[in-house]
Amino acid sequence: MTRAFLRPGDVRDLVTEQLGSARRLTALDRLTGGSKKGVYRLRLDDQTSVILYVWAAGENYWPPSPTVPDDPFTDASGAELFAINHEALTAAGVRIPRLLMLDRDGRYLHSDIALVEDVGDLTLETLMDRDSNAAATVLSALGDALRSMHTTLGPHHGKLATIAGGDASPRRCAEDIIVDRALGHLDTVATGNARLADAHDRIAAHVRQLRSAVTARQTYGLIHGELGPDHVFITRTNEPAMIDIEGLTYFDVEWEHAWLQMRFGDAYPALRPVDLDPHRLGLYRYAQVLSLIEGPLRIAATDFPNRQWMLDLAERNIAKALAPL
Repeated sequence: MTRAFLRPGDVRDLVTEQLGSARRLTALDRLTGGSKKGVYRLRLDDQTSVILYVWAAGENYWPPSPTVPDDPFTDASGAELFAINHEALTAAGVRIPRLLMLDRDGRYLHSDIALVEDVGDLTLETLMDRDSNAAATVLSALGDALRSMHTTLGPHHGKLATIAGGDASPRRCAEDIIVDRALGHLDTVATGNARLADAHDRIAAHVRQLRSAVTARQTYGLIHGELGPDHVFITRTNEPAMIDIEGLTYFDVEWEHAWLQMRFGDAYPALRPVDLDPHRLGLYRYAQVLSLIEGPLRIAATDFPNRQWMLDLAERNIAKALAPL
């Protein structure tokens, strides 16, 4: 794919109509790190700035994958999900960048866009490396936000947009969705890796053994889906603000905490998690290891600019997948 990113002239009408004719764009910076949507900082001549999200095919590095109707983690991108999830998190009292404008009609660009508050450049990941004492306060506040989400319960799992549309009858229970995803990821990566091909049956048996210890559940919490310290920005008033919220869904909170444990490491206990089912947590932790082989290898096969980082991530998780066998 030939990728053509935005230039200052592309957003001239947007700036004039949405931010005021008296303000002028001085710089348009495309921010790194995003792989599903474009993220741009619009710098203005009054020393303020806003963030522009662009959901366009040319901004999405992920190759197409089959959409599974009752799997809330497939195809978790787009302006519709962003808008519904933004409203839900705001209602739950979770700090996120304020939504300034959403355009799904192509008024300014040939894609869905949103203007949101610019909360700054400092991520929780950077703060944790720089000043652990300052990070402790933010981690505590983030833990409060997560408990608010994880105690916001519903009787069905799924994307909020799906539930709002009345399709709230999943065919499979949450843990079986995860088992099927994990085995699908295993089948995919085993075709191109001799170590995984050799261990395929043992890995599959391990997944099924972990599943056998999980008991049924009827309620689900609100989860972010892939929250790491790089998805949390520190506002000017020292609040943690979550970004990349399109994957928000009702699901087992253990899925979130398996991810949080991995991403926050030694700092994880500072989040003061809700009570968790250890068997469900064990299954989800191992399933995420398989996901972190399949996903990085899939995007590494594209023109993603940091391909080696993805390959290294997959290699680390191959070692994790083989370790318990």
